[in-house]
Amino acid sequence: MSKPFAHRNLPRLLLQARESVMAHTRPGLRDQGLSDQQWRVLRVLGEDHGNGGAGVETGRVAREAYIIGPSLSGVLTRMERDGLIERQRDPSDQRRTVVRATPKGLARVSTLSQTIEAHYQWMEKNLGKPKLQQLYSLLDEVIALEAPSTLPPQ
Repeated sequence: MSKPFAHRNLPRLLLQARESVMAHTRPGLRDQGLSDQQWRVLRVLGEDHGNGGAGVETGRVAREAYIIGPSLSGVLTRMERDGLIERQRDPSDQRRTVVRATPKGLARVSTLSQTIEAHYQWMEKNLGKPKLQQLYSLLDEVIALEAPSTLPPQ
């Protein structure tokens, strides 16, 4: 009997790689009282902090943090309760809600970014800068290749 698949299980390998990287990150998240999802939200808000404090629309947070809408609502409610974020209606469109990290939330981003960056530096040292850059490039290519506009019709 022939093998049913000619290629390795790419989704499983990507999940395994994610879990391997997250194994270094999770202890720091737990020390800060954060779930993986809460960290992804804070990371999005922390990366966007340079926009003058205007906040990030919740739909964009959902897309960039890879959290579906109903789950995001619960995550944001808990984060708001814990003083990590604040929400308000978008002044230019009252139908939309924007989210911003509070000083407490940004402090968590700052604290965690140090250990996360140290881990990335460790990866760069062990893999080598060219291989790490190649990994980033290949992942970017796979993401672009699998974008809905590039998929063949079925």
